[in-house]
Amino acid sequence: MKAKGIKNLLIDFGGVLINLDRQRCIENFRKLGLQNVDELLNVYHQQGIFMQQEKGLITSAEFRDSIREMASKSLTDQQIDEAWNSFLVDVPTYKLDLLLKLREKYVVYLLSNTNEIHWRWSCEHAFPYRGFRVEDYFEKIYLSFEMRMVKPDAEIFETVLADANIDPKETFFIDDSEANCQAAQKLGISTYTPQAGEDWSSIFNLKR
Repeated sequence: MKAKGIKNLLIDFGGVLINLDRQRCIENFRKLGLQNVDELLNVYHQQGIFMQQEKGLITSAEFRDSIREMASKSLTDQQIDEAWNSFLVDVPTYKLDLLLKLREKYVVYLLSNTNEIHWRWSCEHAFPYRGFRVEDYFEKIYLSFEMRMVKPDAEIFETVLADANIDPKETFFIDDSEANCQAAQKLGISTYTPQAGEDWSSIFNLKR
């Protein structure tokens, strides 16, 4: 670990823990009749209804209704959810092992821009492992759609620091978005930006 005196870890979800397949998601939405979905689905910063859902400004039901409207088709909830969840691939088990190991040494928090549909799928499919559930990997989970705020806005970081009662100088943030890391750095938080699919466990010098 490069930064000294670190006690707390803030870890992003998409692209850091869970592998993503944006292209697969776009293709599946196109099959449902959404042609311009690639403009709305940026890996780091969603637009339109995707952003509204991520910020908790619309419910999952309203999101699905908007998709039906955009597709001009009577799609089922299941069809929409399956297309949307095809963005998510898996959390490699070595990363789940790593989170458990990190909890022995640090206070570990999740901080994610995500939405209810993705989060529900992830709790059911991505985190269960060796009898562990999502709540076993983190001290507390901070999700954009519940907080009604998103990274890289300063307020989401300030809210987490205040709620968890942690010092930014003792906090290390791992996020695959440069913009999110820069926002955290402005508040005095140390950061690391991994590449897609990177095994970033090496930054902790932990033996596996």
